[in-house]
Amino acid sequence: MDRYFLLFLVIGLVSANSLLGNDQQKWGHIKIRDHAHMFYWLYYTTAGVENYRDRPLVIWLQGGPGASSTAFGNFAEIGPLDIELNPRNSTWVKNVNVLFVDNPVGTGFSYVEKTKSLTKNNREIAEDFLIFLNDFYEQNPEFKSTPLYIFSESYGGKMTVEIALVLSQAITNGKIECNFKGIGLGDAWISPVDTVMSWAPYLLQLGAIDQNGYDVIEDMANKTKKAFENGKYQEATSLWGQTEGAITEVTSGIDFYNVLAKVRPLPKDVDVRGLLFKPEGTFEPINENKLESLMKNNVSVALNVTNEWGAQNGEVFLFLWQDFMKPATSIVEELLNTTDIRIAIFNGQLDLIVDTPGTVNWVDKLQWVGSKQWKESEREVFSINGINEGYVRKQDNLAFYWVNRAGHMVPSDNTAAMDYILRDITNDFKSNLL
Repeated sequence: MDRYFLLFLVIGLVSANSLLGNDQQKWGHIKIRDHAHMFYWLYYTTAGVENYRDRPLVIWLQGGPGASSTAFGNFAEIGPLDIELNPRNSTWVKNVNVLFVDNPVGTGFSYVEKTKSLTKNNREIAEDFLIFLNDFYEQNPEFKSTPLYIFSESYGGKMTVEIALVLSQAITNGKIECNFKGIGLGDAWISPVDTVMSWAPYLLQLGAIDQNGYDVIEDMANKTKKAFENGKYQEATSLWGQTEGAITEVTSGIDFYNVLAKVRPLPKDVDVRGLLFKPEGTFEPINENKLESLMKNNVSVALNVTNEWGAQNGEVFLFLWQDFMKPATSIVEELLNTTDIRIAIFNGQLDLIVDTPGTVNWVDKLQWVGSKQWKESEREVFSINGINEGYVRKQDNLAFYWVNRAGHMVPSDNTAAMDYILRDITNDFKSNLL
């Protein structure tokens, strides 16, 4: 199923030269296990280098779980075309090779032939991804020496840290050959309880709620935390959704992905229960109908993919329901303490669903060899063309970027800051890039 094509095939134009030229791409399915198949879409960089191998390979993993990287990450954030099929000036392909992977199996164009083959926890996701990478490198051996980075967003961050640990161990044990350098965690769902417990204070200080609203949200957040601490993980996930519902009601529909986004007030008689998250839409705000149509029609035809895009997205989340609220902070600590992998965390200041205060809380509680120095290190501003785009703190292999004027989707909300962060991370945290 792997084959190259010109970008004009996706949009049905007569000539690709009027759009992005003859950019080469590659895609296909890789069998992970019996009845489980993972889909990828590789864009070779258009950077002015003699060989695409001279630029890093960056994998992009979406959130959800069950949101499609080849759809949302590609057309809504960092790919060469936007959802309207117009060229994206800020595409990452101009700087690096980008590999979108629909992960875990059942997401996007990835699929399982039997529902029981869906993953049930983060470790299974990571083990599947290691199999995918082994096959990918066997099919594309020229990338084995190319620096590899895994970038992610939202729940994709939780998946990424465990993938990073499993991959690092496999490299050490000689089970895979690749030049793994680091990970980027964008508004990452790493410590769910820390995030949920930060919502009420954040919204109160923002002015989005009053004390009465605070009390309602804080009560639901505490119930969520208590359920988790008592080992009732499925109940904790349900209560997380109810906490979101409470926020929606008391704020009259604040945008979870950008608190400054314009929203219409909710009708007074609306049933908030009907507004609770849908598994296939979790964490990915976009015109779902337009994106679905694009993937099921234009893209499916151009790529000659016969299985239906997104048919199993909802089931992916349901199979991970019990695992959803479990943290991955201990894995981050293990990466910092036992590997030389660089870990870069970036968060949009206007995000609510994975807000910056919640992220700062879990980062500052990490127990690692550089903990003391981390807390003592100074935060520095990073500016572009005279504009402060955010702040950064670095210590050893850990970096944290606070991003101004961005919500949950930093790559699309603040393209200048994201370009800086991308180049900083892929250049070993050397910030003198501009």
